[in-house]
Amino acid sequence: MKVRHWGWAWGLAALCGASLASAQTVLEKVAAGGSLVIAHRESSVPFSYMDSKSGKPVGYAIDLCLRLADVVRKKTGMKDMAVEMVQVTAANRLAVVEQRKADLECGSTTNNAERRQKVAFTVPHFITGARLLVKASSSIDRLEDLAGKKLVSTKGTTPLKAAEQANRSHLMGITIVEAADHARGVEMVEKGEADAFLMDDVLLYGLAAGRPNPAALKVVGRFVTTEPLAIVLPKNDPEFKKLVDDEMRRLVTSREIYPIYDKWFNKPIPPNNTVLNLPVSYLLRDFWKYPSDQVPF
Repeated sequence: MKVRHWGWAWGLAALCGASLASAQTVLEKVAAGGSLVIAHRESSVPFSYMDSKSGKPVGYAIDLCLRLADVVRKKTGMKDMAVEMVQVTAANRLAVVEQRKADLECGSTTNNAERRQKVAFTVPHFITGARLLVKASSSIDRLEDLAGKKLVSTKGTTPLKAAEQANRSHLMGITIVEAADHARGVEMVEKGEADAFLMDDVLLYGLAAGRPNPAALKVVGRFVTTEPLAIVLPKNDPEFKKLVDDEMRRLVTSREIYPIYDKWFNKPIPPNNTVLNLPVSYLLRDFWKYPSDQVPF
C-alpha cells in the first residue's frame, strides 16, 4: 500500500508541476532567467529570412521583434536576457507558438479569425494581398486565366486556402499544388513546373528580386486576398500581449517604425543589395492612424 500511495503522490506532483510549467507566462519565464525565443522564417523576404552572407536571420519583422525584446528586458529587469532564434516554416509556425516553443513569431503571418482561435496577434506591421508570380513571357493576368493550368502556393498559407476555395466555388479547373516554402514556389514557376505562384505580392517582389534573373518574372493580377501581417504571440498571456501591443503602438504613433520600414522596403537589403521600392501603402498608412490589434478579417 505504501508503494502505491507514494507512486500516486509522485504522479500527482509531477502532473501539478507540468501544469504549473505550462501556465508560466513569457515574462515569468524570462524573469526566472529564461531566454526570449523568436521564431523566424527562411525565405520571407524582406520580413524574415536567412542572409546567405552572414548566415543570420534578418528582416523587417526581425528588427521589430528585437525592439520588442528590448522592452521585455526592461520590464523584467533582466539586462542579460538571451534571445534564442528558431527557424520555422509556413506549415509549423503557428503550432510552434501555440505549443510555447517560441514566444514571438516574426515573419509574414496573416492575422485572421481562424488563426486567432489558437494564437494571438499584435498590431499589423504590413497590409498586403495575394497576387500571381508568372514568367515575364506569360499571358496569364488573373486567377481565371489559370483554368486547365497548374498553380502553386505555399503549404499552410491563407493564399493557398483562398485559391482552393475559389477553384471549388467557381469550378475553375485549376490544378493546385503545395510548395514546402516560398523559394520552392518561385523555382517551380522558373522551371515550368507550375504556371503561376500565388502569394502575398510583397513577398513575390522580394523573392523575384533575389533570383538570378529577376527580369524573367513578373507579378500580375488583382488582389485575391487582403492580408494584415502581424507578429504572432501565445494565446492567453495578457500581460505579455499588452507589453507587445503597447510597444507596437508606440513605434507607430511616434513614427519610429517608418525608418525601420524604409530600411527594408526602400533601401538596399542583403544579401544582394536589392531595392524593393515599396513605399507605405495607403491601406497601411490609414490603418496606422489608429493602430490596433483588431482587424476585420
